[in-house]
Amino acid sequence: MSLEPLTAYQQRNKKINFIIKNFKWVMLVFGTVTFTMFYGLFAPQAALESMFGASFDGRLETIVVRSWSTLVGLMGAMLIYGAYSVQNRIFSISIVALSKVIFVSLILLYGQAFIGKVGMAIIMDCIFITLSGYYLIAIVMKQK
Repeated sequence: MSLEPLTAYQQRNKKINFIIKNFKWVMLVFGTVTFTMFYGLFAPQAALESMFGASFDGRLETIVVRSWSTLVGLMGAMLIYGAYSVQNRIFSISIVALSKVIFVSLILLYGQAFIGKVGMAIIMDCIFITLSGYYLIAIVMKQK
């Protein structure tokens, strides 16, 4: 049996298949990390301090932080669900990636004072956004 080098088409398909096959694990890891933000629903002050290094003292702020934490936690749940539901995967990835793009943009535009504290979240979100882009491109290329 001779080992012939892969053609460019075969190499491309191999990479595309690798991305598509393994993206479930990316979704599970990022989904689990994002899901942990639900703790802000139960401990809003602690969530705000750990995420932004800021505190608050009003009832409105408590409601806003609890709501925000719940929405972020739901994004994590959506990623976990999408990891196991192939037919909903593209929708889940698209919504969560868009949510993360908005968060990163808001921090960069209006929250420069918090970048030192939320830097790791920004980096993680940018990694997820990039990997999601690769996945969505791989899906489109696979269909061609």
